[in-house]
Amino acid sequence: MTDSQPKGAHNPAMHSSSRHTLLSINSGSSSLKFALFAVAENSPLQGIYRGQLSAIGSEGRFRINDADGKPLYRQKLSISGHPHALQILLDWLDEHTDLSRLMGVGHRVVHGGSRYHQPVMIDADVMDYLHSIIPLAPNHQPASLLAISSLQKRQPELPQIACFDTAFHHTRLAVEQRFALPDHPGLKDVRRYGFHGLSYEYIARTLPDYLGPAAEQKIIVAHLGHGASLCALHHRRSQATSMTFTPLDGIPMGTRCGSLDPAVVLYLLQQGMNETEISDLLYFQSGLLGLSELSDNLAELLKSSSPKAQFAIELFIQRVVREIGAMAATLGGVDALIFTAGIGENSADIRAAIGKACSWLGLQLDEKANRAARPCISDKNSPVSAWLIPTDEEYMIAEHSLALIDPHNKHRMSL
Repeated sequence: MTDSQPKGAHNPAMHSSSRHTLLSINSGSSSLKFALFAVAENSPLQGIYRGQLSAIGSEGRFRINDADGKPLYRQKLSISGHPHALQILLDWLDEHTDLSRLMGVGHRVVHGGSRYHQPVMIDADVMDYLHSIIPLAPNHQPASLLAISSLQKRQPELPQIACFDTAFHHTRLAVEQRFALPDHPGLKDVRRYGFHGLSYEYIARTLPDYLGPAAEQKIIVAHLGHGASLCALHHRRSQATSMTFTPLDGIPMGTRCGSLDPAVVLYLLQQGMNETEISDLLYFQSGLLGLSELSDNLAELLKSSSPKAQFAIELFIQRVVREIGAMAATLGGVDALIFTAGIGENSADIRAAIGKACSWLGLQLDEKANRAARPCISDKNSPVSAWLIPTDEEYMIAEHSLALIDPHNKHRMSL
């Protein structure tokens, strides 16, 4: 595959140039994922392109696949920041699609704060509020808002929609959302928000396709990726989740520490570390990377013979299993365990280890099905079923965006 592609080469969008399109953007701290969908009245959204601009701020890569995952375009290039990444993306799409048919752009915004529990059309008031809650997600929120403001400058009339990772967890009981802290004006925004909501919402909406009527039962979803969390579902609605006030909490992740005694932060302050140093330690130097001193990529750690790498894996599995136990206690039992996201979808070894450690719940994995990455990976006699279900946050963003831009379009996923 060459690093360049002539204009119009292998262009599935050209076959649907008469149809409107929707663009989903998922901005990370150093990456920008995207997906372009074709919109047809009363029909499912159809994928056209998916891709990612990675290593933003340095020598990065621009990758695009077609709807079937086939590589279409690969390019190494220097990306100065998120506005530059967005410009690169839109310039490419302008060459290969008809952007005049673009209905709008949906964005994954990590935090909706206490105000937004549903997707919302972005205007000045929305932007002001989202800027005001940057302290609640300082390593995630700015990238999303920068992408939104950059697009507003380029195409001010184009509708933009914010879809929030926190929104899905708004259905939880108050006892799941409160910390044991007093009512105080300075603590009004301190609560257990929960994250990865767009991923969990997609899984919840697709569960009937896999489990049938059992989708309404007690389900635990393990979103295991570079960022990782778990969510307990009943009737396909969030009942509990491992991330709380920020995406730092819960199980250990690629570079994030996960749950931590808050007194550790006080101790580090007493030891002379400042706020910036502590934040960098907890967000970017901990987790699998900090434990292994080798990599934040679990696939690389699985290949390593380093004792520290093996310990990092063992600790990750132990924390996931313990959190599954907590979710089962909240639900009063469990009927199915779902694996999703990068690690959950791609690591049979991690799924096997977690499944073995959860045998006390009645879970029995089918080794062949697990190795083959089949949808159902549990033994037919297992009282608790186990499933491998790919998530699709970008599709969920597009669904929400279409509902706001064109409320009369009849295509909806049910929940």
